[in-house]
Amino acid sequence: MRDCVVGASTLAALPLVGCRSTPGRLGNGNRGPACHVLALDQDWRFGGRLEPGALAPDFDDSRFARVTLPHCVTALSWHDWDWKSWQDVWCYRRRFDLPAAFAGCRVFIEFDGAMVGAEPVINGHKLPKHLGGYLPFQHEITDWIREGENLLAVAVDSRWSNVPPQGSEKGPQRIDYLEPGGIHRSVRLRAVPPLFISDVFARPVDVLSDDRKLEVHCTLDAALQPAASAELRVELLAGRRPVSRVQTPIELTKTGPTPLTLTLSDLEAVKLWDVDTPHLYRVVTTLLIDGKPVHGHETRIGFREARFELDGFHLNGRRLQIFGLNRHELYPYVGYAMPPRVMRRDAEILKHDLHCNFVRCSHYPQSPAFLDACDELGLLVWEEVPGWGYLGNDAWKDLLVRDTRDMILRDRNRPSIVIWGTRANESVNDVELYDRTRAVARSLDDTRPTSGSMTPGSREDWETNWHEDVFAFDDYHAAPDGTVGILPPTPGVPYLLAEAVGQFNYETGKRFDSYYRRAGDIKAQELQALRHAQAHSKAAAYPRICGVIAWCGFEYGSPVNAIQTLKHPGVADVFRVPKLGASFYLAQGDPAVRLVIEPNFYWDFGDQTPRGPGKHAAIFSNCDRLQVFIDNQPHASLEPDTTHYPHLKHAPFFVDLDIEPTGTGHPELRIEGYVGGRKVMSRSFSSDPAGDQLIVEVDDPGLLADGVDATRVVFRVADRYGANRALATEFPAHNGACAATRRR
Repeated sequence: MRDCVVGASTLAALPLVGCRSTPGRLGNGNRGPACHVLALDQDWRFGGRLEPGALAPDFDDSRFARVTLPHCVTALSWHDWDWKSWQDVWCYRRRFDLPAAFAGCRVFIEFDGAMVGAEPVINGHKLPKHLGGYLPFQHEITDWIREGENLLAVAVDSRWSNVPPQGSEKGPQRIDYLEPGGIHRSVRLRAVPPLFISDVFARPVDVLSDDRKLEVHCTLDAALQPAASAELRVELLAGRRPVSRVQTPIELTKTGPTPLTLTLSDLEAVKLWDVDTPHLYRVVTTLLIDGKPVHGHETRIGFREARFELDGFHLNGRRLQIFGLNRHELYPYVGYAMPPRVMRRDAEILKHDLHCNFVRCSHYPQSPAFLDACDELGLLVWEEVPGWGYLGNDAWKDLLVRDTRDMILRDRNRPSIVIWGTRANESVNDVELYDRTRAVARSLDDTRPTSGSMTPGSREDWETNWHEDVFAFDDYHAAPDGTVGILPPTPGVPYLLAEAVGQFNYETGKRFDSYYRRAGDIKAQELQALRHAQAHSKAAAYPRICGVIAWCGFEYGSPVNAIQTLKHPGVADVFRVPKLGASFYLAQGDPAVRLVIEPNFYWDFGDQTPRGPGKHAAIFSNCDRLQVFIDNQPHASLEPDTTHYPHLKHAPFFVDLDIEPTGTGHPELRIEGYVGGRKVMSRSFSSDPAGDQLIVEVDDPGLLADGVDATRVVFRVADRYGANRALATEFPAHNGACAATRRR
């Protein structure tokens, strides 16, 4: 732990084992439990812009708003964000009574993230200011807390600052994602004994061998040297079932941090963590004094081998084609300030709905709740330091090195993370800086490769000024026919596409002005899915390309190439609702798990498509064959287009749906899917708006009534069969349904 400064008078009052862990109370979580934790996400008072005296204990905050964490300092809509609205210093205050169980403990205040700088004040004592919005920080406050009521005040500096990814004199318009201010992640008090386990890195070794082992690197932090005998015990558990255990005496000869390593063996029965079978294990480390447990630490791990080689990416000894999307953590209305349930939902959408096996956390370390879900679901992760094209002065670079360290210390036990991004996204080849970040990564975790996204500019001098493990390239260029172009892989190094498609204009071969808006041009929306399909298929034609992490999963707030500060490269919109662009991803799953027929068009004969979807309409499906009917009459029998999309799990189908409406002018469409010669699915679509309906869908059946929890409610207009409408200019009156909706 950093900032573990505690006074001698305080140490003298702390019994060595006065803060005692209770056996059986070790909880889950990547950081693991200490003796006692007091969550501080509720009952905050937010005063808006910091005013004189507002950090003092006796300041009257009765007029402040009551808020919960996570929290954004300014009210946001789902678009039209004004970055000037959060460019200030803001005041948060939280009173708490010190629990009786904290007596005899060292006490730390821990922040999971505050945007972009935070200066905590405990009972009037200022703690060091932390710069950086995406990683945790903590301070020891043992000297300054007291029995009874305490006051934690925080000055949150959300101004543009000299801290990654910020710093450019051009201001917030310089980077591609907006950064609304606030305490956007959790805060807690943690109480530990004077001698405690401050860190555990559980490192699997020789995973594919029958002689696999687990090296457990522990750090003990001692404020006092124990006079009694001390032991350290490490257990590997599958749920509650013991798998392996080791216990050894330890001798501490000094105060401060002491590293120790214990090795667990006899792990033949361990099951590997994989994308389809993400087996997780608990590593429980216990410190004992005179045979009694005084502190425990728990983390989760998985046993897996991930390698980037010249012939592709290998997971547990087999080549796996990377099939992924980039993800921003920004949400409508709250910016970064979403609670864990909603963060986890993003991972579920990527894994189960869009069938990705890989996500890149662009372009900063993301919420622990999201990463927890990736561990549990089997979603591979690239995690990277904050950055977007800009490199600052020496102080800025020191913070980037610090962020590399803090990111890896926080997340190196996660099996889902298979690559560290140690370069600021799309930055120049700064040899000295990236030697430093790479060295930090090697010293803390030598099990994962390092990388960082490259552009044509940084690619020019890569042979002399690039020294990462994986060459990750943002490939935005058009093929001669105006489709997605994919360059051959760089020779001699493992090669991965970190980005492709995005908003690049493939028709002109330049600029990023393709706007895939749900309420925009329908033909543009239809192009998005085809371009993603082209990128994945063309990249897979090169056996040396590990795969594609396309740009991107979800829309996000941005001042760059955006409309009303909302950027539209996502295959799902800012509310995480799939657009037509997602139809390709929705159909790439295993038909044995879920059958999919997903047209890459709206069945509509309105102003934009008066003759229907057109002559070359795409349908994405994981069926073998499709039969198309119009008004119950056979129209076409379709096979997947493996000629133009030869390297996809499920290539698109194409059909001529250029139709002159007759009769009522509202033809119906039916698509039947066949697997192995047997009809397995049928979907119908109506073009008649008279039968349209309003559908309400909720992600979760219940919430915790704590003021913190949240979920998503989706309202959508659909035809009589439930298929989405592009637009709803008129909606038929269904008085009963509307009244019920109002009551809810």
